[in-house]
Amino acid sequence: MTQTPAEKPFVALNIAVLTVSDTRVFDDDRSGTTLVDRLVAAGHSLVARDIVPDEVAAIRGKVEGWIADPGIDVILTTGGTGFTGRDVTPEAVEPLFEKRMEGFSTVFHLVSFGKIGTSTLQSRATAGVANATYVFCLPGSPGACRDAWDEILVHQLDVRHRPCNFVEILPRLDEHLKRPKAKGATV
Repeated sequence: MTQTPAEKPFVALNIAVLTVSDTRVFDDDRSGTTLVDRLVAAGHSLVARDIVPDEVAAIRGKVEGWIADPGIDVILTTGGTGFTGRDVTPEAVEPLFEKRMEGFSTVFHLVSFGKIGTSTLQSRATAGVANATYVFCLPGSPGACRDAWDEILVHQLDVRHRPCNFVEILPRLDEHLKRPKAKGATV
């Protein structure tokens, strides 16, 4: 059983949110707003937010720029994880991963199956580590973003979560880079 004890101090992470869409603007970006609202409510810092079209070069370029920024700990993308011709987020982002996070997709689909049944098969949600930055690629629906945050990310991005979490290992992701990340998150 997992728990979040209060005796360990919370560590706020710097998070960037990228919406992938040919049609959305900030005023009607419900999925991006869902993620922003939740990460801020959890105590994290929104350090960047953008919207790019469903194009490999645009998506990859934005994510590459953010993973090169030592002030960004986590990138959340929403959109472009389906099967239509314009859904290219995994193709754009996965080549940047140094390590894939296979378990994220599995757990996301378990959570999603409980809510939308076999329709979860229509998502290619993915995650990994790129340049010591966690990258999570979520579907473009507000419900999927809510489920991913509420059921997975809010816990794994909280240093107090037990038995383990992503925050406590964040400083060790870049041992080979000698770059400070998530100060105060050392184990």
